[in-house]
Amino acid sequence: MDARLNYFASPTAGKAFKYFMSAGKTLKDSSLPAATQELVALRVSQINGCASCIDMHTKDAAAAGETAVRLNLVAAWREATVFTEAERAALELAEEGTRVADAAGGVSDKVWEGAAKHYDEEQLTALVILVSFMNTVNRLNIIAQQPAGDYTPGQFH
Repeated sequence: MDARLNYFASPTAGKAFKYFMSAGKTLKDSSLPAATQELVALRVSQINGCASCIDMHTKDAAAAGETAVRLNLVAAWREATVFTEAERAALELAEEGTRVADAAGGVSDKVWEGAAKHYDEEQLTALVILVSFMNTVNRLNIIAQQPAGDYTPGQFH
């Protein structure tokens, strides 16, 4: 499958993605734990069906030492015992933040309070921006039908 658009050849995409990559680096450098970031990025991408982002975040997380068991259970995190309470709170916030159209009220107070028990304000800010960032990137890739499978860990870092 070929992508509908070649973002790497587009001057407009090149200019815009410079800022996207900068935002992504800022999030990576935040105090939100790296493992949590990858789990959240993976879960948002699973919900949205973004194959290229699932490919990227699965491989990056594995390269960073994440276990196959945890990666394979992200889609069913509620029933899995391998995630910390903090990670579960982040995954729940990520799901409600991604499914805003389905949840009518957005992120519930209960879910927000659950995340706030585990993360300070700076980490919550990074988490909210990460969820929004991943939703944007997922849509860019889905609309242009970016293919998945050839990503090499660290390719875009």
